[in-house]
Amino acid sequence: MSQSRHGPSRWEILGQKIQAKTVVFDLQSVRYRHPVRGTEKDFVVIRAPDWVNVLALTRDGQLVLVQQFRFGIDALSLEIPGGVMEAGEDPVEAGLRELREETGFTGKNARLLGSVHPNPAIQANRCHLVLVEGAERTAALEWDDTEEIEVATRPVDEVLAAARDGRITHGLVLNALFLLEPHWRGLRPAKT
Repeated sequence: MSQSRHGPSRWEILGQKIQAKTVVFDLQSVRYRHPVRGTEKDFVVIRAPDWVNVLALTRDGQLVLVQQFRFGIDALSLEIPGGVMEAGEDPVEAGLRELREETGFTGKNARLLGSVHPNPAIQANRCHLVLVEGAERTAALEWDDTEEIEVATRPVDEVLAAARDGRITHGLVLNALFLLEPHWRGLRPAKT
């Protein structure tokens, strides 16, 4: 099959239908047609709320981490704090909220580092990656009834090494660490 000089075509939506509604996402069937070939096909799309993940840096160069059981992999996972955003919620505000609720940490200079599509082949949502500086434990934990989280801090360079050697496997956490690394070079406390 030859490729167009102008790149791939944008398929046209002909219709969409909800196949299943769950507490986490809606499963949708979307009928598409290729604009040149005329091919029609149904594709499955997961409609989930946007998420936020938080890179919280303490004053002494530690990153706030959480470890929790993840049902999808039936195992514990080392991650950064994060969670589902409320409809219309600002990503930075959502990040500060999730950080406080999951870890008891709060911070300042919160800003959006970027946003990614978790899996654009089948998911329609985005994950927003927020950086928070000056993080310190100041609040009580507010876990959901299914959450049981171990909160820890580790030196950023150690966390980056864990990402490189496979001890951190959560794709969205790896995305966040990828975006953090150039900022960390400029923020890294001077060695004495």
